[in-house]
Amino acid sequence: MYRQCLQKLQQMTSIGNNSLCACTGSRRKLALDSQSEPAVDPITIDKRDKVTLIGLNRPGSRNAVNRDMARQLTVAFMAFEQDTSSNVAVLHGKGDHFCAGYDLKELAHSDSDGSPLDEETLAHLHNVNGAMGAKFLYSSELQRTIEGPTRLHIRKPVIAAVNGYGVAGGLELALLCDLRVFEKSTIVGAFNRRFGVPLIDGGTVRLPALVGLSNALDLILTGRSIDSEEALKIGLANRVAEDGEALSVAVNLAKEISQHPQMSLRADRDSTYNATFNSACKKDSLDYELNNALDVIVHEAVAGAKRFEEGEGRQGVAL
Repeated sequence: MYRQCLQKLQQMTSIGNNSLCACTGSRRKLALDSQSEPAVDPITIDKRDKVTLIGLNRPGSRNAVNRDMARQLTVAFMAFEQDTSSNVAVLHGKGDHFCAGYDLKELAHSDSDGSPLDEETLAHLHNVNGAMGAKFLYSSELQRTIEGPTRLHIRKPVIAAVNGYGVAGGLELALLCDLRVFEKSTIVGAFNRRFGVPLIDGGTVRLPALVGLSNALDLILTGRSIDSEEALKIGLANRVAEDGEALSVAVNLAKEISQHPQMSLRADRDSTYNATFNSACKKDSLDYELNNALDVIVHEAVAGAKRFEEGEGRQGVAL
């Protein structure tokens, strides 16, 4: 089922011959562009119960994101959304690091004709989807425009397992996620500041919402690194695991979240994002919250109330 979903989304997004491997069976090799690492799957997908693991798989480049990986990451997120058997995704980096951001080597080679940027790179950036974006045409089947990974509003929770370095665009990928599990040795920061590369994948939008304007500007303007202790203190990290254990902690957290009734969970999550990023005023947020919950009350909350009346879950006991 999962491979079929991936294949269908690949066709809709015109990825062409770059096939994404769903790592639920045999592995296939994928030919990347000439500036990439040896042929590997730049994105891997695995399933554990109701949790989908999405792996950034260019460890030789600290999982730096090139165009090919960005396109396939979009496909992976879209496939996760369409997979009714999966409730939560975990985004993680293969090897010793989460992600070093956009592949600056790819950007550095984009002026081969002497102009500031080649046509492909200009077209890529002018899609208004950021360096890691990959905007696709409107899909009548999905009833939505398919955009690049950092422009998506994914309708189900995603947790980032951040090991090693998560910097520049890698930090922005972590910010895309609902929750972030760091390791004790994890380092994050806007390292792009040193090279004149702006944040164009949501960093200036999501970071202030998570840690406040003052903390966000401190990181954005200085480009300094912070460790897991400071990240936890300012609210950038939600959990800190021992080194080598971020992925397992994130998966366990995802399994815990996936056990809750999903309709109400997704409605509350959606209302929270709406209040944070979309609403013009408190009244709009309250109205959206109520309207967004009405179907949930009918289809899920009434049954939950009956279970509580029958004695389930009293005094906070796990169901």
